[in-house]
Amino acid sequence: MTESIRANEIISSRVFEAPVEIVFQAWTNPEFLARWWGPKGFTNTFHEFDLRPGGNWRFDMHGPNGATYPNQSIFVEILPLKRIVFNHVSPEFLVTATFDDLGSSTRVTYSQLFKKASEFEKIKSICIEGNEQNFDRLAELLYGMTI
Repeated sequence: MTESIRANEIISSRVFEAPVEIVFQAWTNPEFLARWWGPKGFTNTFHEFDLRPGGNWRFDMHGPNGATYPNQSIFVEILPLKRIVFNHVSPEFLVTATFDDLGSSTRVTYSQLFKKASEFEKIKSICIEGNEQNFDRLAELLYGMTI
């Protein structure tokens, strides 16, 4: 996985050994997404997943410590097999996930652009490790989907 940090932005990238159609499905099918989204040990309860510009994605992440973390995002753009953009409500950041078709594999680039520098500074180290674990979980799911 490749990580870079710019002003208020974290960019994570990884190549997955699965075709873009399967990787995009793992991001857009709520049944699959709920199985891998979040760091190691987390589970999810989805309340709403309206995959269209202006649609809501509301869910709770359940940590291994028993805590529940409510999340809400609003989809901005869905470009099939190419890009997903959404606004995470609190803390406020814009997510852009791009999918590069490499034939039998796919490069996913995941950007989190924070609105406030203070929020970015508070959680950037958590996000970096969390993104790594998130992509590990995605890789495990994709492996199961492609064998």
